[in-house]
Amino acid sequence: MQKEEITYRGAVYPWHCDHVGHMNVMWYVGKFDEATWNLFHRMGITAKYLRENRRGMAAVDQHIEYKRELHAGDVVTVRSTVLELAGKKVRFRHEMVNEGTGEVSAVTTLIGVHLDTDARKACPFPAEIAGA
Repeated sequence: MQKEEITYRGAVYPWHCDHVGHMNVMWYVGKFDEATWNLFHRMGITAKYLRENRRGMAAVDQHIEYKRELHAGDVVTVRSTVLELAGKKVRFRHEMVNEGTGEVSAVTTLIGVHLDTDARKACPFPAEIAGA
């Protein structure tokens, strides 16, 4: 397991909010997705790696816990941790914190699969990523 690290910082904008004034669930997922790509980059799963090796990543499982509401103007940070990387899959966790209050707003755990884009099926991570 890796240490937790910051993978996203951003703000909640008025257009992120729903009819009752809270950040809509689609924006939680979007901010977590941006954090995922930053986490992958740090692991060596870069855009260059994916293009040059004809590889891809696919989310196959995601669980989200919404703990505290976010509103327009709130600044958030996502901290991420790789929980497991073995064979063809990676399991990781993101925690979204409201920087103004210090409260955890949401937590998500995901499983991603490493893909061979030519064969259109899952394949093992190379040693340089699996050992990271």
